[in-house]
Amino acid sequence: MWDNPRLLNAAAGFLVGVAALAFGFAALQMLMRSSLFPLREIEVTTPLERTSKAQIEAAVQGRVTGNFFAVEISEIRASIERLPWVRRVGVRRAWPDRLQIALEEHVPLARWGDDALINAHGERFSGTTQAALPVFIAPPGTEFELSWRYARFARALEPLGERLERVVLTPRFAWQLRLGNGLQLMLGRDADAAEERLRRFVEVYPAFPRGTRHDYVDLRYPNGFVVRSPEREG
Repeated sequence: MWDNPRLLNAAAGFLVGVAALAFGFAALQMLMRSSLFPLREIEVTTPLERTSKAQIEAAVQGRVTGNFFAVEISEIRASIERLPWVRRVGVRRAWPDRLQIALEEHVPLARWGDDALINAHGERFSGTTQAALPVFIAPPGTEFELSWRYARFARALEPLGERLERVVLTPRFAWQLRLGNGLQLMLGRDADAAEERLRRFVEVYPAFPRGTRHDYVDLRYPNGFVVRSPEREG
């Protein structure tokens, strides 16, 4: 080997490469431990409606450690995403001494029972609000379907001028609606067929006798529906 120039050159190149990697690694470690590049500012680059800067500062407290190069971006992102109204977070370094944070907040669509909210993407989250929102009651895992069906049901009911205030999907996967005037609509288990029956009901509802209050409509029949009026029952 010692009298083979090609092998000697290859070995020398390998050793130089190893030395360069070791030097680079040592330099990187020194750079990450250096006090020459401190982080001085956390900048929120998006408008905040439901999340305060104080909440963000509290979430990252104790996690902004090390200098500009050493700070753990993924850990900071995860800590902020645990805030109730935060849906998604982007964190980036901005030379020479800042972290820039961009937040996407949840936009509430409905209440999920009594203990959570549903956002406009059909995702459940743990925020709280005093806003007047429709209520969804359904088995876990159906949040997206409830949101999608709610939009379609509400659109079909628009001609009535009544707010859709409750959507229920029972454990047997039957759909039930309640309007702002208290009218309850039983739609059955076939949601696609229910939408068509709901549209037919909306078309004929204006012909119902004026001044008569109805509190229950059963739309589960393929060729008609049953209306219950408390005045008639009395």
